[in-house]
Amino acid sequence: MTDNESKDIHERLRELLDAQGAVYRVVEHEPEGRTEFIAKIRGNTPRQAIKSIVTQVRFGKKDNRYYLANIPGDCRVDLNGMKSLFNASSAAFASREKAELLTGCAIGAIPPFSFSDQLIVLADPLIFENEEVVFNAGRLDRSIFMKSEDYLRIARPRLENIAIRS
Repeated sequence: MTDNESKDIHERLRELLDAQGAVYRVVEHEPEGRTEFIAKIRGNTPRQAIKSIVTQVRFGKKDNRYYLANIPGDCRVDLNGMKSLFNASSAAFASREKAELLTGCAIGAIPPFSFSDQLIVLADPLIFENEEVVFNAGRLDRSIFMKSEDYLRIARPRLENIAIRS
């Protein structure tokens, strides 16, 4: 096990943000992963939150790719849109087990960054309507507020229209 693999995702994320010169703040709170509830606890609007969901896109029977779909907290993932975008045979939410394996986090704690070569980061441009974004940071009891431009610069997501406003 490498030194990085022994660290939890929260630590790895903070090291990445520090190394990249991001201005951010960590907020400790009661454990919560559901967007509508955590927004009330943190005092942010759901629209300001980044919801990160692992999706599985299939290109035939044996060709699967996994994407970390990052959308505003007041939206849902457009799976049909992802299927069309990638000209795939299907798009669905990854299983809980696969999502936790690829992210190293519990569902609800997944940050909008990938530390796995098997997980491609997507972000809907609607995220950038906010000057500051917030997300659970690898733990259900920690969140990070940061400038959306720093998120874009550091995570380097592929920008795609993958969200549907609820």
